[in-house]
Amino acid sequence: MSLPTTMKAVVIDGDKPVVKEVPLPPLEDGCFLVKAKAVAGNPTDWKHIAFKIGPQGSILGCDVAGDIVKLGPNVDANEFKVGDKVVGFVHGASVRLPTNGAFAEYVSMDSKLAYHCSPNTTLSGKESLPEGTVSSYESFATLPVSLTTAGVALSHNLGNKLEWEPKEPQHNFPILLWGGATAIGQPLIQLAKKLHGYSKIVVVASRKHEAQLKAYGADELFDYHDADVIDQIKAKYPNIQHLIDCVSNPQTIQQVYKCASETEPATVLQLVTFSIKDIKPEDRRDNVKITGTLLYVAAGHDVPFGSFTLPKDPVYRQHTIDFIRFINPKLLAGDIHHIPVKIYHGLEGAVQITDDIKNDRNSGEKLVSVL
Repeated sequence: MSLPTTMKAVVIDGDKPVVKEVPLPPLEDGCFLVKAKAVAGNPTDWKHIAFKIGPQGSILGCDVAGDIVKLGPNVDANEFKVGDKVVGFVHGASVRLPTNGAFAEYVSMDSKLAYHCSPNTTLSGKESLPEGTVSSYESFATLPVSLTTAGVALSHNLGNKLEWEPKEPQHNFPILLWGGATAIGQPLIQLAKKLHGYSKIVVVASRKHEAQLKAYGADELFDYHDADVIDQIKAKYPNIQHLIDCVSNPQTIQQVYKCASETEPATVLQLVTFSIKDIKPEDRRDNVKITGTLLYVAAGHDVPFGSFTLPKDPVYRQHTIDFIRFINPKLLAGDIHHIPVKIYHGLEGAVQITDDIKNDRNSGEKLVSVL
């Protein structure tokens, strides 16, 4: 089939996202071109605009599901072919490649970081989807950033082996997931359970999400609305050594840090660029370190990011590839569920999603637009 030379895409224009006509993205080594069927929003989309990380005119969006229409150089033809249905993440609004992003009619995707969708994947035609097995383009689009980040956090950052349902817990202590109902919290619970990473999975979330999060594998839920929630957690679980701040804002990082073990070496994992400097001096402890994970590093090259550059990390990239290969068949077998989905339409829908996430209009669901 012959491809057009231009396409519609959501680009950064001033301090807002707008739909414009732009050229198709170039295909770098190891990449293929995808005709987008569904795209999903992430907090990083609006942050790239608000914090001026993304250049003017760059294409926004990270999560996309669709069909391969063209293979670039050095794509493994035994692994992918034109017509395959795939899902994956890209670095939308990046400094290095501003001409590629998920909120577009065509997207260039790194074949090493792509997931296979089932061959019979179609659009659901619905306005919303309850949580469940992954089968439609909309449900696949919910996964790449959140599921992959969850997998890399547990394996690369926290040292869990990629073993499915081992008998003994890999760590003989609990993990705390603050923000258990977030788009990353929900797959984190499922993965921590399936990898049997911990003696207990303790989550902090709104009480209204309790039944769903326990169905995924959470052992206990604490409600962040409770004024004494930190005291409650520490009274029952004084020895938490792995903690993930799934919300990662200036308030939650302080709260999560306080929940760490007082005596054992503990690691707080956050998903932005916080460090020990962001913890109040009076709360800092020598036994608790703060680390982070940013999926952009999986690209395998230096990533200019705001005022600094994330150096390339071949080990991080390899661990990301390993996780995707490990989890893809489990996903297709129905062993990992997508979270609830609210569905929008067209690239204008992607613009609205960006605004809705920025203004906290969603709770416990992923926002997806069908193209």
